[in-house]
Amino acid sequence: MKNYKKSIDKIVLALISTCILACSSDKKPLNPEGNKELDLSIMIPPGGNSWVINSIEQDAVLIHDSGIHNWTALDDIIRIYFHTKLTGELHLGLNIKSETGPSTIKVTVGNTTKNVAVDNTTYKNVEIGRFDITKSGYNFIEIQGLQKKGEYIGDINKILIGGPATASGISFVPEEFSFHFGRRGPSVHLTYKMPENKDVIYFYNEITVPQGEDVVGSYFMANGFGEGYFGIQVNSDTERRILFSVWSPFVTDDPSTIPDDYKVILLGKGEGVTDGSFGGEGSGGQSYKVFDWKSENTYKFLLKGEPSVNNSTDYTAYFYAPEESEWKLIASFRRPHTNTYLKRFHSFLENFSTHTGFISRKGKYTNQWVYDTQDQWHELTTAKFTADATARNKARLDYAGGVKGNSFYMRNCGFFDENTTMNIEFSRTSNGIKPNIDFSSLPNLGSQQN
Repeated sequence: MKNYKKSIDKIVLALISTCILACSSDKKPLNPEGNKELDLSIMIPPGGNSWVINSIEQDAVLIHDSGIHNWTALDDIIRIYFHTKLTGELHLGLNIKSETGPSTIKVTVGNTTKNVAVDNTTYKNVEIGRFDITKSGYNFIEIQGLQKKGEYIGDINKILIGGPATASGISFVPEEFSFHFGRRGPSVHLTYKMPENKDVIYFYNEITVPQGEDVVGSYFMANGFGEGYFGIQVNSDTERRILFSVWSPFVTDDPSTIPDDYKVILLGKGEGVTDGSFGGEGSGGQSYKVFDWKSENTYKFLLKGEPSVNNSTDYTAYFYAPEESEWKLIASFRRPHTNTYLKRFHSFLENFSTHTGFISRKGKYTNQWVYDTQDQWHELTTAKFTADATARNKARLDYAGGVKGNSFYMRNCGFFDENTTMNIEFSRTSNGIKPNIDFSSLPNLGSQQN
């Protein structure tokens, strides 16, 4: 019996030893939260998907195409946005370093926050953990510094995610897409259905920006036409503009290369209007008036276009503010090598600031009319909704447009979940009240007329 017991004891010891050897030979790293390795197979480039949400100035310092750098302030709040089709568990890691001394950061997804120590001085994949995604659509990862011993909190090279919440795919601005346009967000457009067989000489439109939607970087473009555009902008916290531009027929992004006979000529401008040229997205003549327009006020836009001398067309823009109760001349330009009345009427909403692409903005576009060469007004009540390449390539999905009563509306940026099918047509309720404008009393071009 004693020999039998000894044999059993030897077998048990052998099994225990085998288990210890098997466990110690497993080469997979252990996650701090359990014995299953995190799935970090998806890389989100922070350069195209991150913002410092509490400071536009710091956003310009921290967010670069190559990642998040120069991070020194503990009160900077950084958000990385992504879109999921599913809810469920999200696995998260960061490719990060803290080369000037150990630091501690906090990482939040949804209602869960984890504090993470970073002490590696070269880039390393650091597992953050598991989080619950409780809604499909846009979600964000929020990162903030808690402690630092060196000058910098850390540098983040990559955002790494995976897990069940990503099983049906996710959307974000990919590396192969322009981070500049991805961070600006999608632009949205309305193209108005025109009366057939009419030569149109005037185009009238109205815009109201709801309270809180007048975000820095917004261009609420009212009167777009085949050769230019006219609308209002939010240029900074302290400056707003009325902007009117006409493209040159010479296609270039550098206005200095336009031959003299293709240059857009200024015929005249209103009081306080600055004129010049523009480039970067085509080139041509530009004018703007600094004007502190307000949300909730309705502003009126009137554009005139008609053939002129020597195979040219003259375009003139007028602006009506309720604060001033009269039509003001913005500018008049002559476009060479062009002989046409107004055509291709459209409006758009865009964000031209990469630092505010995480903030939603919205505009109401109301009461569109055109006036033809037979002295007849025609109301425009149907428009097709489209969006730019950022939306078409699914780099950003936060774009929308539609109708509410007698107004069209457009909305973009801000990572809202609902979006609108592109190329769909909308029809608004007709107002039936023609604009009451005495064309003969509109301000003339003054002493700068050519």
